[in-house]
Amino acid sequence: MTDPTNPPKIRDVARLAGVSVATVSRALSNPAIVSEQARIAVEKAVAETGYTVNLMARNLRQQQVGAVLALVPNLANPFFSEILAGISDTLRAEGLSLLVLDTLRTDPDTPNGGIRSYLSRSRADGVIVLDGTLDPALFAHGSCPPLVQACEWIEGLAGPRVLADNETGARLAIEHLLGLGHRDIVHLTGPAKNTLSISRAAGVDAALATAGLPPAHRLEGAFTLSSGRAAAEALLARTPRPTAVFCDNDEMAIGLMAGLRAEGLDVPRDFSIVGFDNIEMSAYASVPLTTIRQKRAHLGRCAAERLLAQRTAPTPDETLILPVELVIRDSTAKRV
Repeated sequence: MTDPTNPPKIRDVARLAGVSVATVSRALSNPAIVSEQARIAVEKAVAETGYTVNLMARNLRQQQVGAVLALVPNLANPFFSEILAGISDTLRAEGLSLLVLDTLRTDPDTPNGGIRSYLSRSRADGVIVLDGTLDPALFAHGSCPPLVQACEWIEGLAGPRVLADNETGARLAIEHLLGLGHRDIVHLTGPAKNTLSISRAAGVDAALATAGLPPAHRLEGAFTLSSGRAAAEALLARTPRPTAVFCDNDEMAIGLMAGLRAEGLDVPRDFSIVGFDNIEMSAYASVPLTTIRQKRAHLGRCAAERLLAQRTAPTPDETLILPVELVIRDSTAKRV
């Protein structure tokens, strides 16, 4: 049993494994560069001695903080949970921690909510930006760590991007509704200037144009349950009444279904509804939601991998587009 007053040191591991201290260090930090025999000996010695790496000391030697910062626009949104899990898993394998800043809940009395104070190499070794509404000037200073943009993106901000194929996803949603006979399709968007709203609108209109139809009528939402529910009133005020709605995210779609149900309407009999994201609750909504699945944990892992790669091979203009797919559930049906 390890003595807490005299914990094992790296030289104890080296002595037991019959290798040098440098070999132990390499085996623990980058095992691929040592022989299999040495790696096995070190792993066995670590297990026997109970040695643990002092991450703080290692980071000080390497002039690293040992953490990556994720900027998230709303932690209450369940969409981000799997993305953050994917990021965290990848960073943990490299001995790095994940710090999360909710950009929606920052200091209102400080310019830019005080976010800029976190964008320093003294606070984080890298930044993963998940909020496309931030001012690119926030990152335009010499002490800003390497960054990657994921999910959303900021026009004018350099850095690799890891994105779902938003335009194709929207096109798949509209093609599904068209295939069911719907022609009067409303697009419930996120905020008008949001990059996701813009790219998904392009996919919607491309699919409609291919079918010989005009651009969709649009209602602007806010990616929230409440904005989806509020859209029900505007939808019912339209004459003639549309028969289908594509929503830019699942939360708005679920909120919309609740608003329609409160007015005595049925999904999918009166309205077919499609969402985007495939969050967990979409399969368990009052009417299981047809949606566009993006593999969020995979997106998070890819974003973290791109950030780690920036340390040795910067690729500021790289954009990785990840495929999406249509998931058909009960919220869509043939037009009656």
